[in-house]
Amino acid sequence: MTLRTLLDDAAARNPHAVALRYRRDQAWQRRSYAELVEGVGQMAEAFSGFHLKPGSEPVALILENGPEWIETYLANAGTGVAVVPLDPKLRACEVAYVLKDSEAVAVFTDTRHLDLLETILPDLPAVRAIIVTDGGSEPLAPIAGRPCYDYEALRESVRGRPPAWYAAHIPVPQDVASIIYTSGTTGKPKGAMLTHLNFCSDALGSFEAIGDMITAKDDFLIVLPLFHAFSFTANFVVPLVKGCGMYFVESLRTVGEDIKTLRPSIFIAVPLLAEKLFAKIDDKLKCSAVARGLLKIGLGPLIGKKVLKGLGGRLRFLIVGGAPCPIHVLQGFRKLGVPIVEGYGLTECSPVVSISNIRQARIGTIGKKLPNIEIRLADTNEQGVGELQVRGPIVMKGYFKNIAATREAFDGDWLRTGDLASIDAEGFLTIRGRKKALIVNREGKNIYPEEVENVIARDPLIADVIVVGYTVGRVPGERVGAIITPDLEAVAAAHAGTEPPWPKVEQLIRNRVHAQCACLADYKHPRKIIVQREPLERTSIQKVRRCVYQDQLNE
Repeated sequence: MTLRTLLDDAAARNPHAVALRYRRDQAWQRRSYAELVEGVGQMAEAFSGFHLKPGSEPVALILENGPEWIETYLANAGTGVAVVPLDPKLRACEVAYVLKDSEAVAVFTDTRHLDLLETILPDLPAVRAIIVTDGGSEPLAPIAGRPCYDYEALRESVRGRPPAWYAAHIPVPQDVASIIYTSGTTGKPKGAMLTHLNFCSDALGSFEAIGDMITAKDDFLIVLPLFHAFSFTANFVVPLVKGCGMYFVESLRTVGEDIKTLRPSIFIAVPLLAEKLFAKIDDKLKCSAVARGLLKIGLGPLIGKKVLKGLGGRLRFLIVGGAPCPIHVLQGFRKLGVPIVEGYGLTECSPVVSISNIRQARIGTIGKKLPNIEIRLADTNEQGVGELQVRGPIVMKGYFKNIAATREAFDGDWLRTGDLASIDAEGFLTIRGRKKALIVNREGKNIYPEEVENVIARDPLIADVIVVGYTVGRVPGERVGAIITPDLEAVAAAHAGTEPPWPKVEQLIRNRVHAQCACLADYKHPRKIIVQREPLERTSIQKVRRCVYQDQLNE
């Protein structure tokens, strides 16, 4: 099974089913599965003029979400050409690093990135073509000596021609579909080679884990960027398996309106997005004495029906992943009767490793492993906490042309996740923290930063927190420190609408951190607390870049 066969099978089962919805020229457009297959074949034929070598010459994709992203990806991966999806918000030096490391020979992008490419292409001799999806009718000038092609002009150049290239180049399951560069929260990005088999196995394992919760009648709202492994599998591969609709929001600013217009049944979110959505709902509930009363007596689902109506009226459940979701968000949605599913994974595993089932949800855990993989805990301590390792068809082929990093990532044929976890008697997994982030104090006690962060983050006056270990001179062992960004609007609201002077804000936040941590053992309490105005630096899917802060508090 390959991503191409998933598409072909979906189109064969129901060719007229809506595959894509997207906004273009001030109107919502539709594209059926039959039309998508036709478009993919056309573009593959158009791209054949670049003389790509399937299996040995990757291409890069630097685009925002949209039909061109899907079509371009399938036209390349569907003919055995590996695709390197990049975050469109990366800086020039970051794009240059990925293009050089991946040895990409063509770049699919938009006009917004042409100036960036012009600055870096002189150092990238492997790139021999640029394809622009929004070039318009005017001929495109070469970029740094490389020919620049308009996407739609390429389509027109092959219109009416049979897709011979697409028909002649059929990938096999073991072919690399994507080379996805890790976000670099702990260092320099590496290209994880993920095969068609990896992605298909991950989607099928997820279906097996959650049962019949998703059907061909479902439509997915796509908000998260497809260059990220979680969104790619959850918003793209999973819908392909069933032949579901994939609906693109116009922008992050229009999500509220788009969800009412498109009326999706499934919404995939990262925790930050779910948290913001719940905060808006919660603010409205706080203003209603009736709503508060219903919640107190366990009749939250009555309110939940109204909440779901405001989200289009068809939403059946949310799926959250990409980072740990705050427990109060999970509990809040469930009290309202809004089903929410949490998953855990990592890019190197395509990415889903475990997922909770609505019928077997256990808050505080990340569900059970997918049925088609194996997991184990290595080097467990007295509490049964050890490094989670994974084996099975979802595990990457390795890092692109990086034998040393690949060797380090594996323990035999088991992938080291770098996450510390425990497993209860019923098979529910709980992530305790990152192995590299673990703080070991001078008494040899282990402190998991995520545990302390979750406690501190419950305070409504705190917007952002990271807990790190720090050392003092040559004294052995680490101490616990925290870097905090306060929610200044909430602070002002708590002080009659006026923000106190900064020194008072700092002291207020320190006091509240200590109060929040009262439920923790003394050795877990932050001894040093830095309060800053600036938000913490995050990756594109809102994970804090822990490596930026890891040594910041050392003395």
